[in-house]
Amino acid sequence: MVYVAQSHSHLIHDENPDWQAWLTSIAEGRREEELVLLHRSLAFAEVFYAGKSVAGGVGLMQHTLGTAAIVASMQLDHEAIAAAVLHAVPDCDATGLTQIAEAFSPAVAQLVDGVARMGQIREYPTADDASTGKGEQMEGLRKMLLAMVEDIRVVLIKLAKRTQTMRALVLVDEKTRHDMARETQDIFAPLASRLGVWQIKWELEDLSFRYLEPELYKKIAQLLDERRVDRERYIQEVLNQLQDELARNGVHAEVNGRPKHIYSIYRKMKRKRVDFSEVYDVRAVRVLVGDLKDCYTALGVVHSLWQPIPGEFDDYIAHPKGNFYRSLHTAVIGPEDKALEVQIRTGEMHQHAEMGVAAHWRYKEGGKQDARFGEKIAWLRQILEWKEDIHDAGDLMERFKTELFHDTVYVLTPQGKVVSLTAEATPLDFAYHIHTDLGHRCRGAKVDGHIMPLNHRLQNGQRVEILAAKEGGPSRDWLNPALGYIKSPRARAKIRHWFKYQHYQEDAGRGREMLEREAHRLGVELPTLDKLARTFSFARPEDFLAALGRGNVTLRQIAVLLREPGEPRKPLATPQHAVTPPHSSGILVQGVGNLMTSMAKCCKPVPPDAIVGYVTHGRGMVIHRQDCPNLLRFPQAKRDRLLTAQWGEQQDAAYEALIEIEGHDRQGLLRDVSEVFAREKVNMTGARTLNRGLQAWMRLSVTVSDLGQLERLLHLLMDVPGVMAARRGLK
Repeated sequence: MVYVAQSHSHLIHDENPDWQAWLTSIAEGRREEELVLLHRSLAFAEVFYAGKSVAGGVGLMQHTLGTAAIVASMQLDHEAIAAAVLHAVPDCDATGLTQIAEAFSPAVAQLVDGVARMGQIREYPTADDASTGKGEQMEGLRKMLLAMVEDIRVVLIKLAKRTQTMRALVLVDEKTRHDMARETQDIFAPLASRLGVWQIKWELEDLSFRYLEPELYKKIAQLLDERRVDRERYIQEVLNQLQDELARNGVHAEVNGRPKHIYSIYRKMKRKRVDFSEVYDVRAVRVLVGDLKDCYTALGVVHSLWQPIPGEFDDYIAHPKGNFYRSLHTAVIGPEDKALEVQIRTGEMHQHAEMGVAAHWRYKEGGKQDARFGEKIAWLRQILEWKEDIHDAGDLMERFKTELFHDTVYVLTPQGKVVSLTAEATPLDFAYHIHTDLGHRCRGAKVDGHIMPLNHRLQNGQRVEILAAKEGGPSRDWLNPALGYIKSPRARAKIRHWFKYQHYQEDAGRGREMLEREAHRLGVELPTLDKLARTFSFARPEDFLAALGRGNVTLRQIAVLLREPGEPRKPLATPQHAVTPPHSSGILVQGVGNLMTSMAKCCKPVPPDAIVGYVTHGRGMVIHRQDCPNLLRFPQAKRDRLLTAQWGEQQDAAYEALIEIEGHDRQGLLRDVSEVFAREKVNMTGARTLNRGLQAWMRLSVTVSDLGQLERLLHLLMDVPGVMAARRGLK
């Protein structure tokens, strides 16, 4: 790629550049209406730029023309070139962007605004603290810059602007030069590489290296012993000779030059830990052929033309690299006895190397794999390759839209660390991402220094600070989807977990009572709590008791464990009568003969609940759960009529149970709950609902086969949007 800015340098390096002549120099192939827009933008900018300069004393109009020339060299449309001309207007006048919007199309104004917002990169620290590696932070910044623009042309204009700035960086003070070069090397050169803008990438890398390591840069430049123009002339001669020889051997191939740049040579020396004399790809060419067999035919042609260098042949087709890169690499002694590297691959291999899931730049830059992000970059690179074939500016603009990055929002901590969140994330999502405890204690937030509500939708590049109480917990309102406090499933799960465990001590106390009653019912001695906790894989006895109290561990599991052989048994009392055979109810009652049984309507027992029978006057035996609140309040006179009972064999039995649901009032909540019952083939026999403000309560009667089915229902109901709690109820 040859820069227009370089080929017309005499037009843009004067103190008062002639922009009319500059416009004429880029007019070829452009329509009349495009040239009219560019003429208007130049005349408009001249009014604002007159008498102003950039760092180092370069005239602002001169700097702008250089930037616009680079944009034109990238074959971008006339709107992008006009935006490059106008990009500095907002810096010259506070109302500049408004004036641009009034004088030009919305597309041009949006591009200028996007370039201005990307300028915020100067304010982002590198966060070199121990908790955030520099590489991770730089990667976050690159992703954030791509996500914060709606049109990828903004990034290309920004790259052109940075390239023009780097060309004149020698005129500024040493600290500014070093800071700009470091930022360019860390942020902008990798962006250019990922987007496939190779000429920009190479120039930014070389210029950054020149300012960061001036002595090493000069040393490598001297070792090259030739100017870049001479290297490119040499490569062209090699291309002509190789193309002719391949054609004579019946190989249809596309041959391109790959002149190496100073920074690329330095990185190879550093990576391979070799001296300059051992770098054989200072001059390199690439051969693209139609199929696999032509790769090896072309290799034979190369080796017949020039002498191979021993030990410098790599067959990455037979043995691909870890990133699935495939190609043949060989180094030969080329014309004029100069080392030359040749790469040979098919078009498909080249497509993968250049665009396939961003494999090439991931291999070069190192770092963690991010396949989804890589696919998006690959798509953008494909769009950039299409731009020369798309003549409609409107169509091109739509193709350049980067909504594909809008599933993530990138924001900053007060220390400057980049944090990635789900789209439409809020300060509460941010707080829970940083730390669960910070999310629980969150009471407010500052966004870019201003107090914002906790349901404020965060934008790319914003700096977020959380205002937290010393102690406390979340609000149930945060789980209400209608209020928009939480967008992240991870944060929502953490809030639900907090509410689930907030009554930990109460659950543990209930579990202890249930355990003691079950042991008394079975007439056995309890093992130690430590042993029980280990048996059920809990770290602490309190955790086991709380799980039992919440119902995560069932009394049926406890009964099976306590009845295992070897456990000492102590009978509660000698029964006066044998256990009756099971009746249609499926209940075994100790101490009575044939007696009608029914289920208590207050606690609605379901197998395998621990149960007890109560002998009534005229209604037979009523079966209660052992933990039934009504039963626990019985006076001593009634307690004498309680008999031990247990479940017998039930065949196709059905039991009525109560379910209580607490949630956020929204349209369709009862319908969604009913759909859960329908999917599970559970019959709902009654429903009562109550609404108070934004809260909704439901009390549902259902028919289930056993406690396992009931617990599964409760679990599925918790997944219904808007449901905060689903539990077994008592009448």
